[in-house]
Amino acid sequence: FTADQQTKSLSSVLPFYQGFHGEKGGRKNCYGANGAYVYVKVPLGTLVKEDGEVVADLTQHGEEYVAAYGGAGGKGNRFFLSNENRAPMLGTPGEPGQERVLHLELKTTAHAGLVGFPNAGKSSLLRAISRAKPAVAAYPFTTLNPHVGIVHYQDYEQVAVADIPGLIKGAHQNRGLGVAFLKHIERCRFLLFVVDLSVPEPWIQLQDLKYELEQYGKGLSERPCVVIGNKIDLAESRTNLPLLKEQVAERVIALSALTGHNLEELLWHLRELYDTYVRTEQSRGQSPVKW
Repeated sequence: FTADQQTKSLSSVLPFYQGFHGEKGGRKNCYGANGAYVYVKVPLGTLVKEDGEVVADLTQHGEEYVAAYGGAGGKGNRFFLSNENRAPMLGTPGEPGQERVLHLELKTTAHAGLVGFPNAGKSSLLRAISRAKPAVAAYPFTTLNPHVGIVHYQDYEQVAVADIPGLIKGAHQNRGLGVAFLKHIERCRFLLFVVDLSVPEPWIQLQDLKYELEQYGKGLSERPCVVIGNKIDLAESRTNLPLLKEQVAERVIALSALTGHNLEELLWHLRELYDTYVRTEQSRGQSPVKW
C-alpha cells in the first residue's frame, strides 16, 4: 500500500489483489525473475489492520507498507553446477507469493472538523466555505459519510475541513451513527463546534458535544476550537446569541450558512487556527499536514 494525497477515499480499492508468482529458473545460467510489484494507492489516514490489530498507519504522502511479499524467482541451472554435474539441466519453479487478509479503515485526515448535532447546519456551512457538495435537507442524518472541503486562501494555502456526520447523545456508546464517525475527529487538528442558535439554551448542545468527545477519547474536547452559532438569520437566534456568549468561554462566531452572513469572520479565524497549528508542528521539528 502507498499513501497518495490525490486519493480521497477507499472506494477505488478492490476487495482482492493478486500479485505475480516468481518465474521459473531456466538454462544458460538464468535465474527466474522475482514477482513484480503491485502497488495499491490509498488515501492519507488509512489504517491497515490484521486480526483487529493495527499493523500500519499511513498518514504521509508516499509512505508505504508491504502488505504481502511476492514470490521469489526460481533457481537457474547454474545453481546445480558441481564437479559431478558439469552441465546441469535442472531448474526450480518460482515460489508463490505471500497471502494475507487485511482490513483497511480510513480516518479522515483534515485540519478542522465540523462537529455538531443533526440539522445544526454543518453541511450547509461546508458548502458555503468550500466547493464540497454534501447533501443538504430539512431532516436529520442527511450526511452519512464524512465530506472534506478545501478552503482556498489568496496565498495558496489550503485548509481542509471535514463535515463529520451528526452526533447524538450516547454516540460514544455507538448510538446513532456511533463511533464510526467519532474516529474521524481523532485526526482533526482543531474543531469547529456548530450549534443551532435557534433552539432554546443552545449552550447545552456544546456541553453535550464535548461530553461525547471526552467519553470517546480523553483530551479530544480540549483541542483548539471555536464555537459557531449558526442560523443567526432567525429571530430566535438573535435573542439567544448574547445568552450563549455568557455561558461559554470559547470564542463564538455567529453566522448564517444559508445567507452567507459573517462567513468572513469564520474564514479569518479558521486561518488563525491553521497558522497556529503549522507553527506548533514546525517548532516540534515535524511537518504539518498540507493539502
